[in-house]
Amino acid sequence: MSTPPAAPVEKVIVTYKSKAAEATSNTAARSDAADKAGKTGESLSFERRLAGGSALVDLGGEASTKDLAEVMDAFRADPQVASVEADIRAYAMAVTPDDTEYAKQWDLFEATGGMNVPGAWDKTTGSGVTVAVIDTGYAAHTDLAANTVAGYDFISSATDARDGGGRDSNPKDEGDWNATDGECGVGSRAGNSSWHGTHVAGTIAATTNNAKGVAGIAYDSKVQHVRVLGKCGGSSSDIADAITWASGGSVPGIPANATPAKVINLSLGGASSTCPSVYQNAINGAVSRGTTVVVAAGNSNTNASGFTPANCANIINVASTSREGNRSFYSNYGTIVDVAAPGGETRRATDTPGTVTTPENGILSTLNSGTTTQSTENYKPYQGTSMAAPHIAGLAALLESAKPTLTPADIESAIKANARPLPGTCTGGCGAGIADATKTVNAVSGATPGGSVYSNTNNVTISDNSTVTSSIAVTDRTGNAPAALKVDVDIKHTWRGDLVIDLIAPDGTVRNLKASSGSDSADNVLATYTVDASTEVAAGTWKLQVRDVASGDTGYIDSWSLTF
Repeated sequence: MSTPPAAPVEKVIVTYKSKAAEATSNTAARSDAADKAGKTGESLSFERRLAGGSALVDLGGEASTKDLAEVMDAFRADPQVASVEADIRAYAMAVTPDDTEYAKQWDLFEATGGMNVPGAWDKTTGSGVTVAVIDTGYAAHTDLAANTVAGYDFISSATDARDGGGRDSNPKDEGDWNATDGECGVGSRAGNSSWHGTHVAGTIAATTNNAKGVAGIAYDSKVQHVRVLGKCGGSSSDIADAITWASGGSVPGIPANATPAKVINLSLGGASSTCPSVYQNAINGAVSRGTTVVVAAGNSNTNASGFTPANCANIINVASTSREGNRSFYSNYGTIVDVAAPGGETRRATDTPGTVTTPENGILSTLNSGTTTQSTENYKPYQGTSMAAPHIAGLAALLESAKPTLTPADIESAIKANARPLPGTCTGGCGAGIADATKTVNAVSGATPGGSVYSNTNNVTISDNSTVTSSIAVTDRTGNAPAALKVDVDIKHTWRGDLVIDLIAPDGTVRNLKASSGSDSADNVLATYTVDASTEVAAGTWKLQVRDVASGDTGYIDSWSLTF
């Protein structure tokens, strides 16, 4: 939408001088509206008091420009009135990007399988955040160039790197093709270069609103290509050093990273029943420096616990979903999966492996047309948890940009708390559900569209096996609460599964917001809940009740709010 529609005015907002009776008395304001109605011949009526103290006056329907002017003149002429203004309309400013391939990016906007990204762009587009794509490196692309910052090549083997040397400051993707079967070990297959890192990067931060190609999720963030995968993959020693460097840590013999990443995307992995210590130590270091680490669950249609770094701690483990909202047929699953995101299906499970029969259901992103070495840039749909992970990395960048004080644990908690159930099926476990970008961004920014917000920011300690409450007094509303009452909750706690959270209405009615879970070990509750409170009187004292039902972890209510 380039130009908002000119909607007719139906109400005016009247601010009375502080000493006027109408400034505090609804009865007086109602009487004054009736007096002005008699003078103007309009059907004026006092509707309600706004949070700032002003009176909202209904015009009795759509008013013509002449009638509106007459009403406002009548209020302006009153010496007890400080100001009067029209109650004008506002509109969501999320503009559909003009990128030529955007209509094919169902993963961003479709209600069934998409991640509800466009609404988040009203609040944040990722500005100020660097996302490290630890992958195959960068195939030059004009839809990424403006959002790319200096990276590094961490492949220590000259043979695997294909660039004539070991580690260096140029993360150019030299291709990961294999000429013959068995070249990379028993069972390996010959194949062309994937340009995998460039595809991942486009999902995160392709330049947007440039009348070209695709849109990135965090399109004002920066991508840092850190090359670790070449011929026959990459080594855990190189990958671990790349994680450390990308997050601002020190690696012997390597210059410091001038633009450390606040988010790392690892769309890579291998079979291992445990997380190698070299990975875990690097990840722990990255998280301690405030970097969120996102990892693909794997593409073997089996339990993700058998793959690493998906089975490491302190990461966000991402499964893949299809356009229909099912777990993608290839996606790994299990209790260690944290959340799901669109990874697409370029073929059906029963189609011949290696074929592309449903390209429209894949994830379209930036790529290169070269079969071995780089050629011309292009766009192509891929499928995989490698495609799902950058959706979450992009969302993490949006959250980091919206609220830079968020920790990696806060970001993980917010994404999981605001995910939605899969509309399809997920055998084996897909974590909290499909991530919802708009809902998550709204939750962390405290910006729920529309309505009046009532908050309590006083900390309340939550001890082991205790029950505590925090209160909000609503004194300036008449009638009942809305059918979609928004409850924003920010609770700091070291094991969120210990907590049962309830909303208690003024009449004592209890509505459960969150149940306890012995398997939910994530930190913190940062979420927006919607409850039907239409049977409750709005005015009165509302309480957030938090029960800690297990021993060993404690925390506090940081803040909470109600949006009517």
